[in-house]
Amino acid sequence: MVADVKTIANDPAEPAAVSPVDQVPPPLTLTALGLQHVLVMYAGAVAVPLIIGRALSLAPEQVALLISADLFACGLATLIQAFGLPGFGIRMPVMMGVTFASVSPMMAMIASGAAGGIPKEQVLATIYGSVIAAGVIGLVLASFVGRLARFFPPVVTGTVILVIGVSLMRIGIDWAAGGQSSAPDYGAPLHLGMALFVLIVILALTRFTKGVVARIAVLLGLIVGSAVAAAMGLMKFDHVLTASWVGVVKPFAFGLPVFQPIPILTMVVVMLVVMIESTGMFLAVGQMVEKPVKQSDLVKGLRADALGTILGGVFNTFPYTSYSQNVGLVGVTGVRSRWVCVAAGAIMIVLGLSPKLAAVVEAVPAYVLGGAGLVMFGMVAATGVRILAAVDFSDRGNLMTVAISIGAGMIPLVATKFFQFMPPVLNPLLGSGIVLSMIAAVLLNLYYNGFGAAAPAEAKAG
Repeated sequence: MVADVKTIANDPAEPAAVSPVDQVPPPLTLTALGLQHVLVMYAGAVAVPLIIGRALSLAPEQVALLISADLFACGLATLIQAFGLPGFGIRMPVMMGVTFASVSPMMAMIASGAAGGIPKEQVLATIYGSVIAAGVIGLVLASFVGRLARFFPPVVTGTVILVIGVSLMRIGIDWAAGGQSSAPDYGAPLHLGMALFVLIVILALTRFTKGVVARIAVLLGLIVGSAVAAAMGLMKFDHVLTASWVGVVKPFAFGLPVFQPIPILTMVVVMLVVMIESTGMFLAVGQMVEKPVKQSDLVKGLRADALGTILGGVFNTFPYTSYSQNVGLVGVTGVRSRWVCVAAGAIMIVLGLSPKLAAVVEAVPAYVLGGAGLVMFGMVAATGVRILAAVDFSDRGNLMTVAISIGAGMIPLVATKFFQFMPPVLNPLLGSGIVLSMIAAVLLNLYYNGFGAAAPAEAKAG
């Protein structure tokens, strides 16, 4: 008899119950759930290589190499995080992807290189050198950042998770409108209609079906939406037809890394931002899967971020972080198994080694993803609201902490020029609403409640 996603037959020889996080769904269900995670993160995963490749005016085959390398390294980093290695990986349903916090400093390196007449291959070598060095330094800093968990009680965690969800909604909204706001057809009725159609399919499946079908409602919604888009001639398969079936991802394909102090320092700042954001992600996932997150778990998760970043530099890609887009999917499906993300990591590796399969996934229009994004990212925000429901708001200090921290988190979303006169080196910090919200919430909680209220039950050292 096949085991369900959330229940596994009791083994008489092993009376101890298996945690839902460690339960393994049946193979077909596991594959479907893993593919669902891949589709959710794919657009974000390939965005950074596309941005950097086009900024450097790389040849199409070189941009394709960046994308394949990114997918391959995404898979490796996800396996390290979800499956785990000794001392590495939080071993929860977490997907890894390139952080957008690295885009601004890398674009600055590209601009500096162009101004100095430096060849694009050397610019890339400098970028990869800074990425590798930042990953190595991140390994050293992981234990220190992990100790900060005691400063995340529910009033802080709930606020940060709420801001994460609201911040992600911008991505979902852009997807629903067609992708980039600069596009001439951004917000076209066809895009909005398709996004709404996918949303309705997902809502119908979650309302009127049960079991596996309900749990892969997002995937089915994306498949139905893609099928309709293809039938209407809205999907382009040119890249699919021309792409090869098998490709090889070679380390240092653009030459050996170059290590320079200023780019390294800039990327270390990005690494710190990534670690602070990941801390919030890990606590959010822990709340969703109802698994206590210990300080030792946080350290292992942060080490996986750092190791993934090192691998990124080696395999011609960029810094990695735990992807918040996929946190919402955990909330929508209710599937807590980390093996789903292990399967997704394996799929990413296959996509990285098979340009044709990667091109099939890439062909899914952004507006089809948008209908699913609104559901998933809203679930992240709802999780934050649920955590805040347990906070005592008769305490004015808690009320002020939440109010001001949400305001701080909204600054980069609603006022992109707010910090335009600040030093560029601070862009990764000031450009992240999640980080601003987290810093404000931690400081305000300490101001009103002191250190006595700073140790959440789910993040005590264990």
